Amino acid sequence: MKESRVYQLDRNKKVPFNNHVDFCIGTGRMGLALQKEYFEQLKLVQEEIGFKHIRGHGLFSDDMAIYHEYEDGEGKKQVEYNFTYLDLVMDSYRELGLRPFLELGFMPGKMASGSQTIFYWKGNTTPPKDYGAWCDMVTATLKHLMERYGEEEVVKWPIEVWNEPNLPGFWKDADMGEYFKLFLESFRAIKQLDGRFKVGGPAICGVRDELWIREFLNFCRDNTVCPDFITRHHYTTELPEKEGHYGYAELSDPESGFENLKSTRDIIDSFPEFKGLEIHITEFNTSYIPNCPLHDTNQNAAYIAGQLSRLGDVNRSYSYWTFGDIFEEQGVPFAPFHGGFGLVANGCIPKPTFFAFQFYKELVGECILKTEDMLVLATKDGGYRGIMFNSARQRTGRELEFSLSFPVDIKKEYMFLTKTVDEDTCNPLRLWHNMGEPKSLTQKQKKLFRESARPLIASSRCTGSEGKLQISLTVKEFGVVYFELEPVKTEGDRGYDYARVTG
Repeated sequence: MKESRVYQLDRNKKVPFNNHVDFCIGTGRMGLALQKEYFEQLKLVQEEIGFKHIRGHGLFSDDMAIYHEYEDGEGKKQVEYNFTYLDLVMDSYRELGLRPFLELGFMPGKMASGSQTIFYWKGNTTPPKDYGAWCDMVTATLKHLMERYGEEEVVKWPIEVWNEPNLPGFWKDADMGEYFKLFLESFRAIKQLDGRFKVGGPAICGVRDELWIREFLNFCRDNTVCPDFITRHHYTTELPEKEGHYGYAELSDPESGFENLKSTRDIIDSFPEFKGLEIHITEFNTSYIPNCPLHDTNQNAAYIAGQLSRLGDVNRSYSYWTFGDIFEEQGVPFAPFHGGFGLVANGCIPKPTFFAFQFYKELVGECILKTEDMLVLATKDGGYRGIMFNSARQRTGRELEFSLSFPVDIKKEYMFLTKTVDEDTCNPLRLWHNMGEPKSLTQKQKKLFRESARPLIASSRCTGSEGKLQISLTVKEFGVVYFELEPVKTEGDRGYDYARVTG
């Protein structure tokens, strides 16, 4: 089944498109950053995509070992802080050009008011016994970071208070009033330390999200507090069906997700004192579980490409959860392709969705066309860049045929370049299946997977006629195609004849 798309492009037509694809990327708990494979995956992501911020859980969890208590010689309780691991993690982020988007959580065991924990690594999700001790730890940590990396640098690191407090697993009893207290105490302590810090919340997911956003803003208004930004999460699958180690989830209607995001914008703007506040989606993906095979597929890449075309409409940023598969919420995975959240599978193997982000990072210029399955931008040098995606919630066998007419200078030659990611050209998951789904990869196999996980690059030289240049191409099911049409200035070397060389 083929569907045709025909477009006459106009360089003077300006279309709204806010591309914030590189603002932030997600990670598992912060302590994982001490692992070699974690760093190698993050380095790959930074070299080939390049994000500005990184956000994850567990800053104050016990494995980071920041908070300590002891008895002095008189038997009195004393508090001390240990920033050894924090320094190692932050140094590695800064080495790769990343600024933290700091999430304040979870609770140190000795500071916690209860024993409730979440995940394999047991992050404590109860309020502090003593809010004063909590605020002291937060400000001591920020002071240390300012001393180490400089005040002017650290005040640029956004700060988010907690993670998904509207879920009882992440915040005891999903106690709204108790979370608001945590936010208020944290906000005031941080601003007292340095008013330049940007602090936001409530970091909610989709459960009772409209109620939480509205009540959070009511609370802030009543306490004369103005958060610097609002945070929430965005996942787009139905409830998963469990089978063995895995959860199989169907994609949800993207329009319902975008409507839900718009509702957050509308609620914020209904408050005169908060109208226009930035919204940061500090987590998004298709499925919200780290063992969903969908994440490893070309279908995921095409769907996410569609998300990236519109997430900037009402949000300042949208942080994909996560950059890599070194991740342990439900334990250590059993296989390299296990449906992890990451853009990169273990073994430093890029998944198809990796290239959706890479392609969007390369989209520069003024947007002149935005449809349900493509974007085209006009560049300053008279060229074009664009992306096409064949997204669907279920397999249909549909292919999209695009026919584009570009305004060009007929005196110039152009290069048309494409990078294609689809099930035939960039599909390490298929190779893994055909290989017998090995759980442990040899170095030779890892190299083969990395080679298979690359877009197909094609190019041609072309000229226009009567001020137009016609281009046609097909995007296969679940495919994503990036393209450039750029004027060519041939330099060449004396005596070199390409036509002669190629016969």
